[in-house]
Amino acid sequence: MRGTAVVVGAGIAGLATARGLLRTGWTVHVLERSPDLPSTGTALGMWPEAMRALDRLGAGEHVRAASVEQRGGRLLRPDGTEIARIGPGRTARLVPRPALLAALAEGLPPDVVAWSHPVTDRRTLSGADLVVAADGVHSPTRAALFGVGPRPLGTVALRGTVPGPAAGVTETWGPGRLFGITPHDAEHTNWFASVRADVLDAAASGGGGDPQILRRLYGDWHPAVRRVLDALGDSPVDRRILLDVPPLPSYVRGRTVLLGDAAHGMAPNLGRGACDALLDATALVGALTAAPDVPAALHRYDAARRRPTVRTVRAARLANSVSTARHLLPVRNAVVAAAARLS
Repeated sequence: MRGTAVVVGAGIAGLATARGLLRTGWTVHVLERSPDLPSTGTALGMWPEAMRALDRLGAGEHVRAASVEQRGGRLLRPDGTEIARIGPGRTARLVPRPALLAALAEGLPPDVVAWSHPVTDRRTLSGADLVVAADGVHSPTRAALFGVGPRPLGTVALRGTVPGPAAGVTETWGPGRLFGITPHDAEHTNWFASVRADVLDAAASGGGGDPQILRRLYGDWHPAVRRVLDALGDSPVDRRILLDVPPLPSYVRGRTVLLGDAAHGMAPNLGRGACDALLDATALVGALTAAPDVPAALHRYDAARRRPTVRTVRAARLANSVSTARHLLPVRNAVVAAAARLS
């Protein structure tokens, strides 16, 4: 089956879908409110299933060339002692967000993406056989179709990169906050912090910018965290309130389909958001290739993707809560360590 598609959003889900549909003979037009692809962004984990999706889209080799392979990681206490080893049997590739988006955009005809083109009137989408809503966690399309907005997790993320390579992947859990370190590329370290909102507010009451607040929150933690804090200087820090999307009754309404964060925005704790966006895209392209018409394809896509992503959203929400808990931390750590040994 072939047809015409309008994709709202040129993020990971939108570009992956556009790329896949173009490869199967569809006519595709992408509408993106930003003026261009981003030039900055932190590293994203690509699990093996995401790499297989990228290979099906013809972007796998580009991502491999721009990424760093990493096997497993460690959960630590603030003093640097180990709680558990995580995922020792699984290999992921860590790729900077700009590199991933560039890989997905590579080779697209120049007239496919309309930059600086927000959708202000849904009537502009009326001529296509298919509308793909990949417009993010704050998705206006989802709000218009289902009346559902994102919900806060009660935590705030701060993240960035600093010069120097990372020795591996660690996530350090303290009371009401965590600090993660991963490779960004061969010459830079990716870092991220997640803090309960009230803990962050208390730290911010002392004044100063985000680097100063981070030093109040994490300045007495183990040396690997302090190295990152020392390298921050007064560089800008990406700060955002963490949100997820409540379970939806469907990812489809008529000829419109939701993908990625628009459908199932989730806490970042499981490192699954970008991976699931890619799996959405390849599932949709596969369904549209195999089904006799658009309604049958969208039904197949919804059946394949909604239940597993709803489970992942719930698991990520739980992980966000557990990793930033403030009470019974020895019990939490013992349970996590036992679970890691059994996995």
